[in-house]
This record gives sequence, structure tokens and C-alpha cells, in this order.
Amino acid sequence: MRFADITGQEDLKRHLVQSVDAGRVSHAQLFTGQAGAGALALAVAYVQYLCCHHRHDGDSCGECPDCRQIAALAHPDLHLVFPVNKQGKKSGEVMRSDEFLPLFRAVFSENGGYFSAQDWYERLDLGKTLKGMIAAREADEIIRKLSFKSFEADYKTMLIWLPEAMNEEAANKILKILEEPWEKTLFLLVSEQPDRLLPTIISRTQEVAVPRIAPDVLERVARERGIADPVKARNMARLAGGDLLELKHLVAGESDALRKENFDLFCGLMRLSYNDKHLELVAWAEDAAQLSREQQRAFLRDAARLLRESYMLHAGIGEVCYLWGEELAFCTKFAPFIGSQNIEPLIGEIESALAQISQNGNPTIVFTHFALAVSKMIKRL
Repeated sequence: MRFADITGQEDLKRHLVQSVDAGRVSHAQLFTGQAGAGALALAVAYVQYLCCHHRHDGDSCGECPDCRQIAALAHPDLHLVFPVNKQGKKSGEVMRSDEFLPLFRAVFSENGGYFSAQDWYERLDLGKTLKGMIAAREADEIIRKLSFKSFEADYKTMLIWLPEAMNEEAANKILKILEEPWEKTLFLLVSEQPDRLLPTIISRTQEVAVPRIAPDVLERVARERGIADPVKARNMARLAGGDLLELKHLVAGESDALRKENFDLFCGLMRLSYNDKHLELVAWAEDAAQLSREQQRAFLRDAARLLRESYMLHAGIGEVCYLWGEELAFCTKFAPFIGSQNIEPLIGEIESALAQISQNGNPTIVFTHFALAVSKMIKRL
């Protein structure tokens, strides 16, 4: 995985290259950003550049043995930890990343390093409610592996994908080694939800914030993937929200069914809220609670998008509104109910619900509170 393989992120790639060239390599770094921004792929490209002995022109060579092994996630000095689990696990049975490493390598290779936690859990066949985790025994294995000398590269690297999946015992076990690691040891944590990490872990790492991909970059990718209409390509880039994975789904038409389902759920919530039908809102919340965790999060993200677009229509700046079809028709009629007085509290309720769902909160309770709170804010302004 070379920096040239990363979509966009030119400023960040330049910064990472300069830090290595200047010998400023922090022993513990926290890459933060959504999966579609390329945080995991960037972290692997960074390790490859650091370990390559023939790097040139701001990138690794991609041809030497170190480069080839790191690109395949098979280098003896690159250790990987990621959340795992399985259906039908026996009581007391401990899952370790090494058992699933061949599958993880395959998923990484197939997707060019761009895949989400949900994509990974689907490959693990965890069902709707089961999620991956990083257990305390995994932390013991981290310490054991890093106690050895490096085999080939100058650095021993421990790459932890989704460290927020660590339980508290596991997180506490690696605190000491994060603070005082062995010489030439590099910790890379790649997190989509850094707010769920222990403050003590965050304080011991140097953050590398991976921003959303610029719309013009995604627009170019859309055209490369066969979207000939420049207006459609531009709209898709805007709708993707800086997320390459979302853009791929939009181009392939895979998001259409999910987006329609989320739109219908949003319309139902807003109509019930306007008419103060509280008993029906409770029934709505029970229906929303039946969705999978990832579907619930996708709905909340779509709801925030539709509220923001409605607000722009209400503010009279429809030229920057990226809606069409039935979404545009509904939001044009709904716009008078969304203004400066309620847009921030509404988005705040969505963000709160997202955080609670991400932390495995009871979805029936979360969505009941969410629906009733929203109903108090929906009124003609």
C-alpha cells in the first residue's frame, strides 16, 4: 500500500512523508477518521514508507521485500489487532486476531484498504446484534509480541484497528507500554470513534486526524467509475459526504434501497411529530429498534442530512441543496418547520442517539426518547 494508492488526502500524505524524512516518528499515533476517508489505508501506507529502504519521490518503492510484505499485511515486524467474534462462541472462549488474520488480509486486499467495521462484521457473519471486540487476552499477546526483537525492519509496528472495541481491562493493560515502549517500537491506533477511547490512551498518543475526502476528488472518482453526467457526478460527490465507501455505493446503486427505507422512516417520524401523535411515535420507535445497529446509525445520519438540506431550503439557499425526486418534494414542503431556532437542538438529539446506539444502548429506549424529543421541536416557524 503506497501513498499513491490513497484517494485524495494530499496534504496529510505530504505531512506524514516529511515527518519520517525529518526523523520525527512519534512512538504512539492515533489515526482518527471514518473508514471511507482512508484512515486504515493511510496507516498501512505510512508503515510501508517508514520501513522501505528504497523510498523516493515522497513514496515507498512498492517493490522491495519489505514493501511487498507490508502491502500484503504479512511482514514479520507488522503485528495486527482488530475486533473479532463468532456465532456460537462457547462460554469463556477467547477470540484472538491471529485466528482471523487470513480473512482480514483478504478483506483488506479486496477493498484496497477501504472497508468499514460493518463490512468486517458481515464477513465474520456476526448477525444483527453481535459485534467484534478486543479482549484482555489480546492485550497480553500485544505485550508478548512486542517484547521480541525486530526481524527485518528497523521498527516493530503494532497496528490496532478500531481500538474503541477494546474492553476496559484490555485498554488498561496496554497503557504502560504506550507510555514507555521498547526502543524502535511503533504503535498505530486507527479509530473511527476516538471519543469512546479512554482519556488516558488519548493523552499518550499523537493524533493524526484524517479529514473527509474533498468533493472535487470524489467527483473525479465518480467520473472514473462511469458517471458521465457531470451534474450527477457532482451531486453524488456531495451526497457521499467525503466518504469513498458511500460514493462507491451510490455509483453502484447499492444505497438506493437503504436510502428509500431511511427516507420513509424520516417522513413518518416528522409527520407524526407535527401531528403530536405520541402513541404512534412510540410504535415508530419500536419499529426503528428492530433494525440492525448499522441500519439505525445509517438512518440517523440520513436524518441529519435531510434536516440540514431542509434548513438550507428554509434559509433560501436552495442553490446549494443537493436533493432531487421525492426527497426534494418532501423537504420543500417540510422546510418551513426547520429554522435557526430548532436545527441545532435537532442535530444534537441525533448525535446523542448515534452515540448511545454506538455504545450498545437499548434501541427501544433510545428511539422512544429520540422520537418524543423531536416531536417537541417540530412546528411551523
